[in-house]
Amino acid sequence: MNMINIFSSSFAGAIQRRAFAVLSNRILSCGWRSLSSSAAPKRVGTHDGKFHCDEALGCFIIRRTAKFYDADIVRSRDPLVLEKLDAVLDVGGVYDPSRDRYDHHQKGFEEVFGCGYVTKLSSAGLVYKHYGKEIIAKEVQLDTDHPDVHRLFLTVYKNFIEAVDAIDNGISQYNTTQLPRFVNNTSLSSRVERLNPDWICPNQSLAEEDESFQQAMKVAGNEFLEVLLWKFRILWILCINFHAKSWLPARSVVMNSLLARKSIDSSGEIIMLTNSVPWKLHIFELEKELKITPSIKYVVYADDRSEKWRLQAVAVGPDKFDSRKPLPPSWRGLNDDELSQVSGISGCTFVHISGFIGGNRTYDGALAMARTSLMLA
Repeated sequence: MNMINIFSSSFAGAIQRRAFAVLSNRILSCGWRSLSSSAAPKRVGTHDGKFHCDEALGCFIIRRTAKFYDADIVRSRDPLVLEKLDAVLDVGGVYDPSRDRYDHHQKGFEEVFGCGYVTKLSSAGLVYKHYGKEIIAKEVQLDTDHPDVHRLFLTVYKNFIEAVDAIDNGISQYNTTQLPRFVNNTSLSSRVERLNPDWICPNQSLAEEDESFQQAMKVAGNEFLEVLLWKFRILWILCINFHAKSWLPARSVVMNSLLARKSIDSSGEIIMLTNSVPWKLHIFELEKELKITPSIKYVVYADDRSEKWRLQAVAVGPDKFDSRKPLPPSWRGLNDDELSQVSGISGCTFVHISGFIGGNRTYDGALAMARTSLMLA
């Protein structure tokens, strides 16, 4: 059985089952504890006053663990109060996972996630580093030592948690002193910060502040769990379940295509996807992992919305717009018969003006366009 079939059978059912559990947990979250629990809940502390995304997300994550499920949140900076709590995040000046102390503000703190990631951790990253695998394993219903749990653990950090860590620690996304071309206040960290009571708000009570923090936990948690509300039904898609159901199977498709690249063209610089998958999420990582050389220049795949085929030039890197080898300048901006005449290839439908993508009515035609482009300067 191939990986796609394994995931479609095991994870689809898991997501459906988890949908009801997540919905129940979210409804109960306003009460801060499970109604079915008779034991006294654990108590998790963080600082009072102005809050940020990292402790809001960290509190949300730790309350989904078995050890701290539905724990009460205590917001204080009083050392005597914090000392008595079961876990403390983002305050206290101590990082000691053996005592569940997760602060990152103290002098000398340089903890990073590891596995090639060097961004200094915030309280969210610290909690995720120690409890992330447990949460992922529970959501996708696999053992914590399963290799796919580890892979998901890394990719959720890369695609979600690391940004929270970097922003809270004041780490720039780019190594440049140039001013940004535009202002972006739509990040999760920005949205959480706006939930703090405004200075002109007449009610600056601790109760009001705690209520705002609960809302911040919900916002950060919903983003982590990728909760989407669609019209008359609720579709709960966890961020980690997206990677389990879509990301990993797509990776398998891209890997198989890379391994079979010489059967498509002897150059080894063209791949053909048997399924239309989000290949850009994987090709750069897999090229490095598989030591692919020369690098892939074109990806040929079927157009989901028609019976036609597309070929796309691979970008020079993730999040880059420039292509490694754009389609020929003489083809760009042309369509249909005019393009076929100029290229000498029948069935052409279009080539984008920038040369990053083109189309043909048949697979053979799209492959011919890719092969011809390789030979042209």
